Amino acid sequence: MKLYQVRKGQFVYFNNELHRVYSVKPIYKQSVHLVKLKDLTQHLTNASRVERYKPKHLDSFIFNHKAYTLHKDKKAEEGDYILITNPSPDYTDHYSLNEIEIVSSVETHGVITTKFNGVKHIEYLLMVPGRDHDSHPIDYLDKNMADSDLTSADSDHPAKTLQGEMPNIGDVYRKLDGDHAIEAMVVAIDGETVFLGNNLELSLNELNDSEIWEFQYSLLDADHGEDIS
Repeated sequence: MKLYQVRKGQFVYFNNELHRVYSVKPIYKQSVHLVKLKDLTQHLTNASRVERYKPKHLDSFIFNHKAYTLHKDKKAEEGDYILITNPSPDYTDHYSLNEIEIVSSVETHGVITTKFNGVKHIEYLLMVPGRDHDSHPIDYLDKNMADSDLTSADSDHPAKTLQGEMPNIGDVYRKLDGDHAIEAMVVAIDGETVFLGNNLELSLNELNDSEIWEFQYSLLDADHGEDIS
């Protein structure tokens, strides 16, 4: 079913492959900014060229070159990835629909992520490494159109040296070392290179070094959408 509205966080198919919408800017012709889950590459398009998918229990897909299966009945442990499918953040938290975060610690009613978000257990699906034998692969809208070399090995391909999560445009980070604290916003991303305000240019590995850079919040958390009806 074609979308009548595109919003940040939705899973969509673009060029037959699974993506996540992480920014919508209606003033531009190609207003929908996507990240392909398989390899975290970025793409620009418009709402008429994408088709929505709502992730659910036992769906499986490749994220950053590794396969995962979603589980609703398993609780996350430290170091696990979670997909936030039912976001209900408190005023101190900064996360939105279908964000993928890493668990830092587990508490009775939820988890704390490495981005210092408190996420309740009912808000996420656990991303279990590998594909369950009864899982439903959702990497491609039409599996018959997928390249055979992309569907054969799944998670057997070696992961790139890329470490950590892909930031979003508008994410604000604080530099922890040095005599003076620096806060800067992500203004552009080119492959594995992240451009921040104050003319800072970092690799994704550097930005995800938690001993130096700390995520603060996102300026794009407001729920924006693009109508195409």
